[in-house]
Amino acid sequence: MLDAFFFFIAGISPRVKVLDKTPRRCPACGLHQAYTKRVDHYLSVFFIPVLKVKTGEPVIVCARCEGTVSEVGPEPAAPVQGKAKRCRFCGKDLASDYTFCPHCGRKL
Repeated sequence: MLDAFFFFIAGISPRVKVLDKTPRRCPACGLHQAYTKRVDHYLSVFFIPVLKVKTGEPVIVCARCEGTVSEVGPEPAAPVQGKAKRCRFCGKDLASDYTFCPHCGRKL
């Protein structure tokens, strides 16, 4: 009698997909370094992705502060002149809720 053994290596692995290459304004830090991303899960056989098992929800993830926003909507409007503040380093007008200047990158 011939005995044969076969090892089968499989598993589910996540993959991050960038949906939009254009940076958006991060609501947490105020810099334009947030991108729309989605985490999809794939069935992998011998470490090769074969079948998409689950499609994730799109989220906005900031590359600098790593903050996430669960709802993806239109980009916030430009700052209103009455409520705007000015960066002390570069002199550009900013919204009042910014903690970093999107133009020079310095902390306000």
